[in-house]
Amino acid sequence: MVNVLPLSVGAKSSKSFNDISGSYAESAIQAVYSKGLMNGTDATRFQPTKPITRAEWITVLERLLAMKEVKSTIPSFKDVAKSSWYYGWVEAGYLLGLTSGRSSSNFEPNHPVTREEAAVMLMRALKFKATASVSTTTFSDDQDIASWVKHDVQTIHELGLMNGAEGFFLPKHLLTRQETATLLYRMMQQKSWMTSIESALQGSVQLGWQYGQTTEEYKQSILSSNINTLSPRWLYVKKDGSVTNLVDPSLVKWAHKNNKQVWGMVGNHSDAVASHQVLSDSTKRSKVIVELTQIARDNGLDGLNIDFENVSGQDKAYFTIFISTLADKLHKAGVSLSVNVSPDLGTDWTEVFDYAALGKAADYILLMGYDEHWSGAPNPGSVSSLPWITSGLDSLLQQVSSKKVILALPFYSRDWKVSSSGSTIHSTDMTLGEQASRVATYRLKPVWNKTIQQYTASYQQNSVQHRIWLEESRSLTGKYQMGLQRNIAGFAYWWTGAETPDVWSALHNAERFDGYNFARVSN
Repeated sequence: MVNVLPLSVGAKSSKSFNDISGSYAESAIQAVYSKGLMNGTDATRFQPTKPITRAEWITVLERLLAMKEVKSTIPSFKDVAKSSWYYGWVEAGYLLGLTSGRSSSNFEPNHPVTREEAAVMLMRALKFKATASVSTTTFSDDQDIASWVKHDVQTIHELGLMNGAEGFFLPKHLLTRQETATLLYRMMQQKSWMTSIESALQGSVQLGWQYGQTTEEYKQSILSSNINTLSPRWLYVKKDGSVTNLVDPSLVKWAHKNNKQVWGMVGNHSDAVASHQVLSDSTKRSKVIVELTQIARDNGLDGLNIDFENVSGQDKAYFTIFISTLADKLHKAGVSLSVNVSPDLGTDWTEVFDYAALGKAADYILLMGYDEHWSGAPNPGSVSSLPWITSGLDSLLQQVSSKKVILALPFYSRDWKVSSSGSTIHSTDMTLGEQASRVATYRLKPVWNKTIQQYTASYQQNSVQHRIWLEESRSLTGKYQMGLQRNIAGFAYWWTGAETPDVWSALHNAERFDGYNFARVSN
């Protein structure tokens, strides 16, 4: 087994293995050991000619890429146990698309890696894609190279990473530990690649709403997350135009001390009548704007997050005026403004949103990418399937610049009680932690649905059918990658503390890997 240390450990002193003298890879072995990428097989031996396994190969490759382990709550493969040392690395690589199973259900972690398989994984790690088909390579054993990997083999050769011997690539030969060290070392020599890997993330908006947690619980959740923008539910507009102010100055101070922003959330208690009374009355509307601006300024808030729900479509013009005027006042005070909206499905629920006008006035538009099937919906289903959230985001991007759009993802799912006809009897919201416990308690066997890009599971309790459309690191990574591909401003999460720890590692990896730029270089 390859023992791997995190890159954060830093360089280690040179080590003398008693079996690498005379190896062509001696310098490379010392270099990757010093970098903390590979250790010996025991205290004194490296075993340079020993084949490397699939689990070992993906592990060292991800370590070079500065990825984190993802200990998913739902295993992607039947033969990769959660207790195995490589579980988090296999999951991380699979979620990023760096590796795949040898079948739909098995990874075969202890199976050795062939040289042509290594070439394919290197291409994925370097984010290189075939720009043209390659029917033949320059190697003398071209006929032995699988047709579907010829482009990858030729490209990796031209990059100077894999050469072969005397004109032969030897595609079916097993990749050895010394070859692995050499590959890693050659990648380390590409300064532009390493600069990209070692550069800090650019820092997209990562907003976490506070819900159901004390201030101290919220702080602890923030510290163990990727969140850089706090949004506590502090402010509520009342029907007389006054504002309920629950701002906690100590939390603002704490956030700023920890280099995080605070966008106070402004709600309307989902009261359509009270919202109409305020929005349609210019005096009350102005009163709210003045008071919100003063609260933000006095408490050092970095922004306000407007979360008005269940507002009548007849108030569309009034709501737009409210947002435009509030944005102007806040900007003069150095405070940003974000507005929460639901996907435009042409229903009464979203009729109030003039998406284009709101996008022009506000700094950010937050798309609440959940409740595809809401609590109490007549038919059970996903909270946020990938096709649904993709459609909602693409629709919004037709009206609002991607630089202003933040996609909010769900950290919850629902357990649906289903009738014999398939309709909803009742639904229960679950945090991702509660969902994981339910899977374990009922020994559920989730099945991946390729169409919606989620696991589904079902069970019987008291003769009643239950169905779950799961949200977890794999489904959330897919939605996150979809947002990254559209160059949006960031992501938000409903709600902070409802997630499981593996989610943050998975989303961190997705963001970091997306930001890498490995320019092609010639040998």
